[in-house]
Amino acid sequence: MRGAPLPRGAAPRRGALPLAGLLLRGASVLALAATMAGAHTEAHAAGPADVPSFAPERLSEERVDVAEVLRPALPGKTYDAVTIIDAPVVKLCAIVQDYAAYPAFMPNTANTQVVSSADERAVIDMTLSLPLGKIKRYRLQLDAKHGGDTCQLSWKLLPRADLAAADTIADTTGYWLFTPLPANRNKSVVEYFVYADPGPVPFGLGWIVDIMSKNSLPNTLEALRGRAQKP
Repeated sequence: MRGAPLPRGAAPRRGALPLAGLLLRGASVLALAATMAGAHTEAHAAGPADVPSFAPERLSEERVDVAEVLRPALPGKTYDAVTIIDAPVVKLCAIVQDYAAYPAFMPNTANTQVVSSADERAVIDMTLSLPLGKIKRYRLQLDAKHGGDTCQLSWKLLPRADLAAADTIADTTGYWLFTPLPANRNKSVVEYFVYADPGPVPFGLGWIVDIMSKNSLPNTLEALRGRAQKP
């Protein structure tokens, strides 16, 4: 289920569907709000600008909630997706840092190549396979941060002089943020924040913009959920 567009700097709308099988009330709501406020402060410092806060009502194990973050000064689009996954933070963080395994479960990911990896930073060449035979290639720098019980993996685009503009994307930044669910710390609140600008899009291929951002978010989080369920 997708949320309404968010004005810049505003919190997501309230009134989303209630949590299926889980009530975040009283101390749990306060604990979640405090935890996420601290995590968002770190994300704001290290990741994209205008990091939104989100209401606990958006959270569910049954669905992925997606909201657009309006940033008129930027040519691309920004979306924020949240869900709850029945897996601890450490397991989810390990999955998203297993870059070589992305083609096995990440939507539209045809190939990944680790260019370099040291400590918590990696440089990865990505190849996306889109409908109608469209291929996009680009290079990402990914940085992992661990603070207390939380884990964040942020990324930014690195230039590749060997790629023509039509074969790559203009820009992307974003992050994964994993936080333990206060009511059950074996489950995680998962946030996926992404800005994507595919660059010039030929007439009739405007769907590329959505498939690289809005449409991909629920599929990406559901792919992570499925991967986490494997032994």
